[in-house]
Amino acid sequence: MVKVVATNRKALRDYTVFEKMEAGIALTGTEVKSLREGGASLDGGYAIIENGEAFLCDVSIAPYRQGNIFNRDPRRRRKLLLHKDEIKRLFGKTTLRGFTLIPLRLYFNDRGIAKVELALCKGKKAIDRREELKKRAMEREERRWR
Repeated sequence: MVKVVATNRKALRDYTVFEKMEAGIALTGTEVKSLREGGASLDGGYAIIENGEAFLCDVSIAPYRQGNIFNRDPRRRRKLLLHKDEIKRLFGKTTLRGFTLIPLRLYFNDRGIAKVELALCKGKKAIDRREELKKRAMEREERRWR
């Protein structure tokens, strides 16, 4: 049973998703405890590949209430745990083809391990978003008259 901690609902609105993947995330003890309480936000988060390593940036994990001196910076860069070949493939797609790595959700898997679902995305233009809204409104109207 998967326990979802945080989702990035704006990502599906602002980006076109081409591929999804799962990655582990290196956390400290107080960060894990804070996640179990539900203290995370993926808004504005993204992943980068740097020096052969993948990092999750601008994802906020709230400080643990009983953590005192062991708490870390809520918006620090966290290392993503991926295989070397996955990192190389993602590096090629993000640098050469203009894709962006966006976190879609943060969750605990069946074994209780924190994971992040990443998506290879391209940003939507404002025109694309407006057309998508029109299309949804027309479909909703059509369903109403059936």
